[in-house]
Amino acid sequence: DTEAFLMKNAKFKLCLQASPTNENLLLEDCNPESDFQDWSWQGDSLMNHGTRSCLAVLGADRVQTNLCDGTSYMSWDCSDSLLSSLGSSQGYLMANRKGVTLGNMGSLKARWQDAAGRSVCEGKAEHDRYFFAALASTPVYDHTAGNATLVLGINQEELEQLLWFFRREDPSTWNYSVLALSFVAMILGLLLLAINVVRNRKRKIHRYKEAMQSAQQAELAAKQALIPVQEYRLVEPQKPELPDQKTGDVMVQWKDGTITSLYTETSEDAI
Repeated sequence: DTEAFLMKNAKFKLCLQASPTNENLLLEDCNPESDFQDWSWQGDSLMNHGTRSCLAVLGADRVQTNLCDGTSYMSWDCSDSLLSSLGSSQGYLMANRKGVTLGNMGSLKARWQDAAGRSVCEGKAEHDRYFFAALASTPVYDHTAGNATLVLGINQEELEQLLWFFRREDPSTWNYSVLALSFVAMILGLLLLAINVVRNRKRKIHRYKEAMQSAQQAELAAKQALIPVQEYRLVEPQKPELPDQKTGDVMVQWKDGTITSLYTETSEDAI
């Protein structure tokens, strides 16, 4: 813990005091012996030593003490004796006749000093310097490891890695780089998709041609396997030549195909 200090308003010359009975804040005559007027920096929070609670902003401009839990509405930025809230409610801690509130004017009502007239921001700066000095340069000898380690139990190399990991820088370069890589990845994905579609189409066409060729070959083989059918033509039988017929002749066709008259007339000369 850093050294406790009083918070005296530059306008009213009264000190900020936490109520011992509730969470209200009062402006009273400065009393260095009162723990309820002793404040100290705990990171970005201001803790009262009498109530062990922190200065907090509740609502739009209501300021009171509350249990310290490190949330944003208990965080304060300090610059040039001005305390500004880091939570959702923006404004300076200002004194009035009833106590304190948040305001937008950086007048004397919003400036806070310690009992010696120094800015309360100096106490925060000393707290930050003490914290980083403890991280970076305060060695403690570790008998089990046989080397020098820091108060937090890490060596100098590990500390440098942590400081590099938690460094603050402009993320715009990384954001643009990730955006460009995403665009390139999308283009490559579309290109691979188009290549895959073309290959699939060619593969289907090739398979179709092979199937058609196989069908044609099978049809040709089936035609060649058939026995050729000879065409027969009916030949009209030749009619035998009939000998000269006379009236009353009876014609007979014998087995050898000859045709003769059944009764042959004998000429009168032969008789």
